[in-house]
Amino acid sequence: MATKDGLSFRLSATPVTVLAHVLAGSIITLVLVWSIHFQGGLAFKSHDKQKIFNIHPVLMVIGFILVGGEAIMSYKTIPSNRKVPKLVHLVLNLIALLAGIVGIYAVFKFHKELGIADMYTLHSWVGMSTICLFGLQWLLGFISFFFPGAAMSTRRARLVPWHWFLGMVIFLMGISTAEMGLVERFTFLHLQHGQEALLVNFTGLLILLFAVAVSLSVVLPRSTQSV
Repeated sequence: MATKDGLSFRLSATPVTVLAHVLAGSIITLVLVWSIHFQGGLAFKSHDKQKIFNIHPVLMVIGFILVGGEAIMSYKTIPSNRKVPKLVHLVLNLIALLAGIVGIYAVFKFHKELGIADMYTLHSWVGMSTICLFGLQWLLGFISFFFPGAAMSTRRARLVPWHWFLGMVIFLMGISTAEMGLVERFTFLHLQHGQEALLVNFTGLLILLFAVAVSLSVVLPRSTQSV
């Protein structure tokens, strides 16, 4: 990946993707500790409605953002021909989409059972836009790159740059939504000091670093030989 003055990053994607995996593991740990230890656990049916809500951040962060990020990096992390990473990319994005849909369902269920209005915050507006665009992107990607039809070479030349660009835009929209959600939840719970407040802040910081690592892995070559 050369720059305008002919220089390059002089770095392969491998160490960056390893860092992203480590960050993902840390985020999973923090989100589960927050939801289970501090917020009481997870349940679709419970007298404690907080348990219903807790499904939302778990699935949106772990299932939607982290799995979606892994799907983006699949072309750099899987040492195989293009067909295998492409299939993994498709499957992981489908898992992320399904997790996102269930996560949104959980928060709507939580609102309904407590009589809370829906879709009244910027977090919800951007979040709903993100999941809708993600679903449309996955469907168009499946039709364009997997469904039998036009010549593959023609399809790639016309659609791959836009597919890549829109995929990164949607991923970063998901990151922004998660950060807004953490701030919203921090305010709603009136967190000020203590372990839970630190945990929420560190979760948001690690999600941001994960986004940086995923974004950098996209522009870096698989090995330094191609730099």
